[in-house]
Amino acid sequence: MDISYIEHLGIAVKSIDAHLPYYENVLGLKCYNIEEVADQQVKTAFFRVGQTKIELLEPTNANSTIAKFIEKRGEGIHHIAFAVPSVQAALDEAASNGVQLIDPAPRAGAEGLSIAFLHPKSTGGVLTELCMNAPK
Repeated sequence: MDISYIEHLGIAVKSIDAHLPYYENVLGLKCYNIEEVADQQVKTAFFRVGQTKIELLEPTNANSTIAKFIEKRGEGIHHIAFAVPSVQAALDEAASNGVQLIDPAPRAGAEGLSIAFLHPKSTGGVLTELCMNAPK
């Protein structure tokens, strides 16, 4: 797989507003984007740390994946995202190596990225996201 860098770390939180002071006032990071991804039932907030981003994930529905994650495991690191030149090629390669896919094909994600997830049962317990800039 051709991974170029860690695109972001996803962190599940109950409330973005409650966590903004830590990231901005304590760590000195600037939140540059907050958006809702309706089909994923999540609100996101992004911070840059060099080339890598931190993505806070707040559930917008009690039945969302993020809400269920927080209920089961509490707030904290949810996933790691790797930048790849082609999400579909990376998915095909992962599948050919026996990795269980959550998404068999890329879908739209926050910030206009094309994304797909690999199942943590096949990745040592780490939810793994593959992402790339979507073609314009």
